[in-house]
Amino acid sequence: MVDSLGIVGSATGFGLVYGLTARAAGFSPLEVGAMGLFVFAGAAQFAAVGYVLGGFSWAGVVLLTAFINARHVLYSAALAPYLAGRPLGVRALLAHFLTDEAFALALSHFRRIGRGDLLGYWWGAIVATFIPWNLATLAGVVLGGQIPEPERLGLDVIFPAAMAGLAVGLITGRRELVATIVGAVAAVGVSLAWDPAAGIVAGGLLGPLAGMATPRGARELTRDAVIVFGRAPTAEPPEDRASGGEPAP
Repeated sequence: MVDSLGIVGSATGFGLVYGLTARAAGFSPLEVGAMGLFVFAGAAQFAAVGYVLGGFSWAGVVLLTAFINARHVLYSAALAPYLAGRPLGVRALLAHFLTDEAFALALSHFRRIGRGDLLGYWWGAIVATFIPWNLATLAGVVLGGQIPEPERLGLDVIFPAAMAGLAVGLITGRRELVATIVGAVAAVGVSLAWDPAAGIVAGGLLGPLAGMATPRGARELTRDAVIVFGRAPTAEPPEDRASGGEPAP
């Protein structure tokens, strides 16, 4: 609950900016609300609004936003060991509410307690993210005419600031540190040189690849073993040669 307080603030501010943007683009409150409920994808929703205004086909919008959200494949793979024993329907529902914020809060919480916890996941995904995002989106659409442009209030910095804070909280070893640095450099570089959506994809691909190529330390090996097997790796028990090769008690 304490960890999620900052996320509530960022989700509210980011949702308000999205609502203002969608209203300025001519989307109705019903359309914006439906996208928040059924898509619920943050940055991809911003991109989708721009693609629709740009005259892209629906197939093109779906394909491009799928690329932007491809990082969720990595998110879900990281959470899978903690949730492997849950029914398929429950995991499918969890996947719908998976966002950057929910992933960061859930993974930190799971690592801290050493197991998967549905209540902790729901709190981060729904209470701290889904509800504030959709309420703020609705406020942005309905009250948009009375609110100045987001840039004038500095609201456009909320999302990158929140993502940077989440990334820092997830750095627990050198592999995560390398992934963070490479991902940030690639994302910013490609965004400035080409397109912000392409920057998200580039950072999301190159960062994890760089992290995977980085050798793990002994502490990280122990942590991963606990995640996968539920215990730290131990040496094999010595054989008692006097008892015919049976392990010593």
